[in-house]
Amino acid sequence: MTNWREKEAKYFLRAGKRMDLLAVRGEGTRIWDEHGREYLDFFGGPATISLGHSHPVVVDALVDQAKQLIHVSNSFYSIPQLQLAELLIEHSCFDRVYFMNSGAEANEGALKIARKWGKEKKNGAFEIISAVNAFHGRTLQMITAGGTERYKAPFSPLPEGFIHVPFNDADAIRQATTPRTVAVFLEPIQGEGGINVPDDDYLKRVRAWCDEQNILLILDEVQTGCGRTGALFAYELFGVEPDIVTLGKGIGSGVPLSAFLVKEHAAVFTPGDHGSTYGGEPLTTRVGYEVMKYIIDNDIPGQVAQKAKAVERRLHSLMDRCPHVTEVRGKGLMWAVQFSGDIGERVTNDALAAGLIVNNVRPNAVRLAPPLTISDDDLEHGLTILEHVIEDAIGASK
Repeated sequence: MTNWREKEAKYFLRAGKRMDLLAVRGEGTRIWDEHGREYLDFFGGPATISLGHSHPVVVDALVDQAKQLIHVSNSFYSIPQLQLAELLIEHSCFDRVYFMNSGAEANEGALKIARKWGKEKKNGAFEIISAVNAFHGRTLQMITAGGTERYKAPFSPLPEGFIHVPFNDADAIRQATTPRTVAVFLEPIQGEGGINVPDDDYLKRVRAWCDEQNILLILDEVQTGCGRTGALFAYELFGVEPDIVTLGKGIGSGVPLSAFLVKEHAAVFTPGDHGSTYGGEPLTTRVGYEVMKYIIDNDIPGQVAQKAKAVERRLHSLMDRCPHVTEVRGKGLMWAVQFSGDIGERVTNDALAAGLIVNNVRPNAVRLAPPLTISDDDLEHGLTILEHVIEDAIGASK
């Protein structure tokens, strides 16, 4: 195919900006374009291809399940859905789970259950406190919850009931709380906001405040969950247990699947309160079960924690050498490199030309989110490419 750019321009609704790459094949940490050129993928969907491209666990599950049963109404039981439900509940602090298709849908379900809980348990409280520069999805309610003005501005009027405070500021949450507050809704680490890692005691302080005020704590782990941060769930790293958590992205390693998990005291849904045509269908939950079982059985979170040490060491060494690299931050295999100027797009494009896929998560920062199964050699090779690209870009911008 030689005219793919023209076809995109002719047929697609232009709702986003693409990199100049036509991906035709993937395996592990690598993607190939239509000319057979190979790229190391440190973007991953973003942070979605948890086991790498076309991992045998995913492929075998898809093929085997497709031969048996692809879709059935949620009016019936299905074995993969029950298997995945049991696996998630038995390896988390939660009691109930519901499956959806995308992170935004899981977040919608979490806020629906919080609003109903507020009606039944907290005198009709309905307001949600969330963080500035958060990202929870692209539905109208989720762009409102996210608090990022450029995502919200074109689509007003927006849903009501959202209060925004600075991230990593527990005192701001205290000050924003009123009798109408039903929940605090946060990412443990802000992903699209720039891989913003809070202080170690931030979520503990928020949890304590929620307990004192009888408020639900909802954590959006669509990006941080499923081993990405070096723990199965990021809430474990921060020593807290939320009342509700949402999962997506890595749970299906590229297959559309998400979930929200709830503790028993917040599980107020009754039949008719929620539903999904495709959420939890046998095909996707079979993949989710096999992916999560592989992650747990092979201690992928522990491997990620070890790989994170190499990433942190290399990126801090880069920052020491390059004064225009102002900060590196992250956990596990989700990191950002921040610059003194807005060279993120240039670094992304130059890295692509050099055979490495990253993304400019902010104008002055690039994000790294390779597969959790990346080899040590591929990790070192990709970081070497990135270092050279950044050094060249900084030199050219002087």
